[in-house]
Amino acid sequence: MTETSLQILLWTAVSIGFVHTLIGFDHSLPFVALSRSRGWSFRKTMGLTALCGTGHVLSSVILGFVGIGLGIALEKLEWIEGFRGEMTSYLIIGFGLAYGTWALVKRSRGHTHSHVHTHDDGVTHAHPHDHHGVHVHPHVERVSSGKLTSWSLFIIFVFGPCEALIPMLMAPAAEHNWLWVGLVTGAFGITTVATMLGVVAVGFYGLKFGRLRGLESWADVAAGFAIASSGAAIQIFGI
Repeated sequence: MTETSLQILLWTAVSIGFVHTLIGFDHSLPFVALSRSRGWSFRKTMGLTALCGTGHVLSSVILGFVGIGLGIALEKLEWIEGFRGEMTSYLIIGFGLAYGTWALVKRSRGHTHSHVHTHDDGVTHAHPHDHHGVHVHPHVERVSSGKLTSWSLFIIFVFGPCEALIPMLMAPAAEHNWLWVGLVTGAFGITTVATMLGVVAVGFYGLKFGRLRGLESWADVAAGFAIASSGAAIQIFGI
């Protein structure tokens, strides 16, 4: 393989990583929706996005290396990645529906309204309450449920495949050119994570400046069903 071949592989990795991530709603919408509903700071939102994106890429890299080491055919690896993609879409749908239903049930327990609070660390959040008893900030509950939400999202992304990556690794790996394998992996991974961060940042600030007065108490419900919709988009459009 020549330097021209490497350039083609690298440009292909960057192009596919960018386009696939940009049009893949599941790569950004869950973070944007949850950051709004959970009141996450920009730093936390970007950190979780980067963590999930890195795990998302590395899981396919590991699978690719295992497949190469065991001599598994490309068709078999692509089938495994396709199966992972199918299951991931269902996991995203299930996660979104469960989150939205939980929020809907929680909201329906009483007639509530919402107050928006901004803290010293820059975190802004809204939480509903009624007028029965003392008004208390439910931070302990939100912190524990927030950790569960973050870990669930991370696990889903680690399980999710990067179907386009493995075929690009096979050509240099077949010639045992591990430097090229590393370069292609790095180009694809950096582009994917950077695109995720860019799209999520735009969504984060877009929702921050476009406040929806009177609808803050529905934020968790809307976030759950928006996430489920992103999983459904994978099924419908195959992205």
